Amino acid sequence: MQHWDRIEAFVEVVRRGSFADAARHLGVSSSHVSRLVARLETQLGTQLLYRTTRRLTLTDAGQVYFEHCGQLFDGFQEALTAISDFQQQPTGVLRLTCATTFGERFIAPLVNDFMTQHPQLSVQLDFTNRRVDIVDEGFDVAIRTGALPDSSLIARKLCARREYIVGSAAYFQQHARPHTLGELGQHNCLLGSAENWPLDVEGQHRQWKVQGNWKGNSGMALLDAARKGLGLVQLPDYYVEEDLESGALISVLDQYACTHTAVWVVYPRHRHLSPKVRQFVDFLVENMKR
Repeated sequence: MQHWDRIEAFVEVVRRGSFADAARHLGVSSSHVSRLVARLETQLGTQLLYRTTRRLTLTDAGQVYFEHCGQLFDGFQEALTAISDFQQQPTGVLRLTCATTFGERFIAPLVNDFMTQHPQLSVQLDFTNRRVDIVDEGFDVAIRTGALPDSSLIARKLCARREYIVGSAAYFQQHARPHTLGELGQHNCLLGSAENWPLDVEGQHRQWKVQGNWKGNSGMALLDAARKGLGLVQLPDYYVEEDLESGALISVLDQYACTHTAVWVVYPRHRHLSPKVRQFVDFLVENMKR
């Protein structure tokens, strides 16, 4: 049977450097702390501390035991803090960054729903298509699309995402539909901020270089160019689904569509996650329906 009061007394003696300071922290007498540590040593059958009139020193066994027990009591404290935080309402300012079109269509309405439930919270939304360093720039949460690079950020999946290569019906009246990736070289490919299109080729994720006479960093502008027959474009599903259903746009090379992309909510790794971030992230994951 474990005697947690003995272990706690030992941990506090080591951390505070004396029986007297440990006793004051625990609200008991020094003699009581001394007895608890002595009983722990008897229980374990080994000496944990060298005691002199001037200082305390850990034995080798004491060092090993303290390393494990210190982590154990830190875990207890984190559990208490987590429960306390869980009961708190989200407050302060929630700073969020997201890609423009996806954010305006899908994230902003959910942010507004969350705000109606927590009117004491303030929010700052930053819609941008550049990759934001949320730690350096002071954001609490970011919405990321596509394949995530390795990082120290925590990521939770919000929904699936698929890239389509599309052209207008009018465009394909003038140009043959491509059936292989090599045939993309015969087409005017409208470019976004990157000059490569992510594709799956024989089970491998590839970046396929394409060329064209149109380049811009706006998904809506790319969509308009494709609708007007200027060339082929690769865009995520939420841009083109309605046009595909209506027949205004036609999808090609579907066999090469990426299967490893998604939409993610990411946030910095913290020992104690704030209620505003924890509850907002949970809300997004629960309510994101596309």
